[in-house]
Amino acid sequence: MFKALVLNQEEKKTIATIEQLDESQLPEGDVLIDVDYSSLNYKDGLAITGKGKIARHFPMVPGIDLTGTVLESADERYQAGDKVVLTGWGVGEGHWGGMSERARLKADWLVPLPQGIDGKQSMMIGTAGITAMLCVQALVDAGVKPEAGEILVTGASGGVGSVAVTLLSQLGYTVAAVTGRASENGELLKALGASRIVERSELEEPARPLEKQLWAGAVDTVGSKVLAKVLAQIDYDGAVAACGLAGGFDLPTTVMPFILRNVKLLGIDSVMCPYEKRQKAWQRLAELLPASYFEQACREVNLEQVIECADAITNGQITGRVVIKL
Repeated sequence: MFKALVLNQEEKKTIATIEQLDESQLPEGDVLIDVDYSSLNYKDGLAITGKGKIARHFPMVPGIDLTGTVLESADERYQAGDKVVLTGWGVGEGHWGGMSERARLKADWLVPLPQGIDGKQSMMIGTAGITAMLCVQALVDAGVKPEAGEILVTGASGGVGSVAVTLLSQLGYTVAAVTGRASENGELLKALGASRIVERSELEEPARPLEKQLWAGAVDTVGSKVLAKVLAQIDYDGAVAACGLAGGFDLPTTVMPFILRNVKLLGIDSVMCPYEKRQKAWQRLAELLPASYFEQACREVNLEQVIECADAITNGQITGRVVIKL
């Protein structure tokens, strides 16, 4: 028997309880894992409190990330005792996720936990970190070099943006970080490696088809009008790695940045990311993230504290990373 946080729905209301389960109740999969850590982010909070329609069916174990030790494996890539990590693939939404002492998952969803980081650190990185690494690697692969000029990171105070600032700085890029709360976040972003801070309001005015060239490339975590503004300001042959839809699904731009300046728009999806690309991204994260990154605010909680923390996190009462020790 093992403990898990389980979501059920009664009269369209989400009910979260800690239950005792056995392995026969777990979904099908190739690999059985003894879970060491999961994480609690805003999306998890919405699922647990029922404030957002995250879980696609019930019962559901939330938790979009997890790391742990292989107990049994039907896939030759993993042996009992191996340390693994998972982000994405709809866990915590359509497939039982990380807030459980046991998990059974498809082997293709996992990657080996790379040397250089431990389980708790991997959950501090989580989905946001892997997304940021995929964005940065996309810019590198697109030929955007450090000497080409400044790289803009929108939503820089968020999970993806703050890791992107750190990674770009570690690779020698000059980074301009966008935030709507410069007085609160400016010093932190500079400590992560940003050379200067850009007020979000500068990117919220409607974009002309083409504007003055300001950025060699960008990581955009917002989308919509902000992405349109950024595309209009990218240098000739530059690129934008876009991963966010916080601003909406529409993109009010024209073909002019793409035709007249050869700007490349690189879409980043960390959910359905192929095994080889995810494995490379995790290895690069282990190599590039400085030890100081893991000194940021991080709250470690146990399973019994998660429901209370979920409510607090959706009410904006918790800042920094929250990891769950199982």
